[in-house]
Amino acid sequence: MSDAKAHEPRAEKGTSRTNPVTFLRQVIAELRKVVWPTQKQLVTYFIVVMVFVVVMMTLVSLMDLGFGRLVFWAFTGGTN
Repeated sequence: MSDAKAHEPRAEKGTSRTNPVTFLRQVIAELRKVVWPTQKQLVTYFIVVMVFVVVMMTLVSLMDLGFGRLVFWAFTGGTN
């Protein structure tokens, strides 16, 4: 969890901004807290995402084909 201080509103309207060096130090400190996935987890996540994308592409493509044929049939009077 973050410090409660980070979420407190600023006391004054004219307070100074964080300088770039402090900002970069804070970014690096936050990146050190990240739990990075292992290579096995990364490969597993990649495969899961790719399978999901392929399934969704297939579903959308079939729906597009079906609706296209339905609209074509409706506007041509049911003849090919």
